[in-house]
Amino acid sequence: MGKTIVDISQSLDGYVAGEGVGVDAPFGTAGQRLTAWSMEDPDDVDKAAARVMFENTGAFVIGRTLFDVGIGLWGEDGTWGMPVYVVTHRPGPDLVKGPTRFSFVAGVEEALRRAHETAAGRDVVIAGGASVVQQALAGGHVDELRLHHVPEMVGGGTRLFEGVSPASLVQVSAAEGRGAVHVTYRV
Repeated sequence: MGKTIVDISQSLDGYVAGEGVGVDAPFGTAGQRLTAWSMEDPDDVDKAAARVMFENTGAFVIGRTLFDVGIGLWGEDGTWGMPVYVVTHRPGPDLVKGPTRFSFVAGVEEALRRAHETAAGRDVVIAGGASVVQQALAGGHVDELRLHHVPEMVGGGTRLFEGVSPASLVQVSAAEGRGAVHVTYRV
């Protein structure tokens, strides 16, 4: 079985989104600042960090809020290019956009189980939101954290590690890009 990897950007003060997240403001008051490193003139280090999110990945897991605010931005191909399991309290029929199939699943554990079945030995990447990451950590399901530390102070919103248990991590790698510092930890 492949690894379960969290791959997510966060501000230096620990936020993955600012206040007021919605369809018109997918990252709330943080705007696009948290993902600009991968889209606005990325250097080679930033490009490599963005690329690794898809290498050896067989499926993604995301939260319903990320889906709701992102689906309008992702285009007709669905952006992800592989199966995406959406953790939600409102499961429903699958949605297919190009090569991306979005499956709506009740619960993080079920989403991870189905994602690993689909991934067929490749990795499963949790791309957000914070609640899904927190639940996966609490359940002991995360093997690695790939954090993209963005040089921004958001000041409020959704914290990535709100309410998580203490843990010692092992730093596996770190790379300094123009837009972010990319650090991988083994959990």
